[in-house]
Amino acid sequence: MDTLSYKTISANKQTVDKQWVIVDADSKALGRLASEVAKIVRGKYKPSFTPHVDCGDHVIVINADKVKLSGKKWDDRVYLSYTGYPGGQKQITPRQLKEKSSTLLVERAIRGMLPKNRLGRQIFKNLHVYEGAEHPHEAQQPKEFKI
Repeated sequence: MDTLSYKTISANKQTVDKQWVIVDADSKALGRLASEVAKIVRGKYKPSFTPHVDCGDHVIVINADKVKLSGKKWDDRVYLSYTGYPGGQKQITPRQLKEKSSTLLVERAIRGMLPKNRLGRQIFKNLHVYEGAEHPHEAQQPKEFKI
C-alpha cells in the first residue's frame, strides 16, 4: 500500500487557489443565501480546506435588494447593537436596515456566520455585495454559482 497517498494536505497562503464566484440573490431567502455564501467565502467546500487559513473564494452577491424574508420577519426581527456607553443600546429592524442599504442586510447575515476573530475579519473582505445586477468585477471573470 502506498502510504504517500494518505498524507493530509494543509493549505497555506501561497498554495491556496482563490477563484471569483458570482451569486444572484434575486428572490432568495436571506438566511439560506447567507449560509451558502458563508461556506463559499470560508472555503469549506474545498478538499484542501484548512481552518486557520483564508482558503475561500471571492464572492460577488448581486441583486441584494431583491432578497426575501418570510412571515413578519421584516418588522418583528430586531438587530441589537451596543455602543459601550450607558443607554447606548440601539435596535433596528430588517426593513429599516434595508431602507438604509440592502447590502448591509446581506452583509450582516453573512458576517454572523463567519468566525469572530482576525481570520473572520480577513475572510469578510472577500465578500462583495451589490444592490443591483451591475458590479465592477468583470475583469476577474467570475463563475456563476447556483444556490
